[in-house]
Amino acid sequence: MFFRKRSANDSVSEDVIAKQKRYEALVHDLHGDIFRYAYWLVKDKAIAEDIVQETFLRAWKSLDSLKDQKAAKSWLITILRRENARRFERKQFDLVDMDDVSLEDDSLSNELEIEYQELRQLMAGLNEEYREPLILQVMFGYSGDEIAQQLDLNKNTVMTRLFRARSQLKDALEKSNNSRGYQNG
Repeated sequence: MFFRKRSANDSVSEDVIAKQKRYEALVHDLHGDIFRYAYWLVKDKAIAEDIVQETFLRAWKSLDSLKDQKAAKSWLITILRRENARRFERKQFDLVDMDDVSLEDDSLSNELEIEYQELRQLMAGLNEEYREPLILQVMFGYSGDEIAQQLDLNKNTVMTRLFRARSQLKDALEKSNNSRGYQNG
């Protein structure tokens, strides 16, 4: 019988296969969450898909730097936030005269969907410093400590921003309801 000696190529192939499996598991487990976060950031499905694709491409390239699998979601969110920032570095804004643009009214028949849309718009209207911690808490269920670590802030700062974000949303909802004639009570 002939036994083939293990070569350096065999160990490299095994390393690549192991990396591929690790990457596929990462994508399978976290793609939905990462896409939802991207969509909340950019509010455009196509752009969110592009940013998520770039995020996972960068994740593949630097997968060896991820030592703790428990930190994978935070790691990917950090990559995504940086990808979103890079988008603005490259982007050249096209200016359009408002008289040349026709605006359509997309009336939704489902009242609940209208309320969700209004809430999304109000959240989108928050300053980024308030919106981002709120989204991390509401969408991903991060604790104050985790948000502080993710955004590289003090926990007290995060908690203050979360409180202010909720207060601003509450005030905006009340103002919106009052302007439409709805009153609690």
